Amino acid sequence: MSLLQHNSPELDDAARGDDLTRGTSHIVWALIAAAIVVSAAIIGYALATRESPAATGQVVRTTVHFVHRETTGLDAAGNPMPKAAFDQTLVFTHLQIHNQSKHPLFLRQVLTNIVLDDGIHSSYAAMPNDYERLFQATPELASLHGTPIPAEATIPPGQSVEGDIIAAFRLTQAQWDARKGLSYTVSLQYQPDLALLGPSSVNSQ
Repeated sequence: MSLLQHNSPELDDAARGDDLTRGTSHIVWALIAAAIVVSAAIIGYALATRESPAATGQVVRTTVHFVHRETTGLDAAGNPMPKAAFDQTLVFTHLQIHNQSKHPLFLRQVLTNIVLDDGIHSSYAAMPNDYERLFQATPELASLHGTPIPAEATIPPGQSVEGDIIAAFRLTQAQWDARKGLSYTVSLQYQPDLALLGPSSVNSQ
């Protein structure tokens, strides 16, 4: 038998094992590449189809007024009771809310949020009737009078609503000045809340 025709079983097994290893490696890399392509396609589709927020907004201006008040000395039934004094901070804000969706938006309520050392303090915006009643009771605030945002306003697609809100907090001026943040939460029916940051500088009157 010629040496050139001599076949070794050990060499044949080793060669087959080497071919199998290379083949398996190629399959693994092919699977990894396919997974990367699929993941990239999913991410690209999600970014392309992601919807913008239904509403945007802007805080145009904010002014605060500090009041020292005293209770009437009468309870709900009209019976005498000791009077109590307290400090109050009134926050006047002019807001703009824009509907950038294809459907009407329904405004529910607006909260003013103040961050203090003990946490977040929130106050609902006064209803339009209460808004007017405040200015009737405090004529010295006439320069701050504007048009209140309508209660439960409907905002058509592509349109905006704007107006004033008033929020009241039982805070002293020192507590207000020590605040760590100011923001607004616009609640919309059937939609996520719209969060708006307040200005870093606020006028006082």
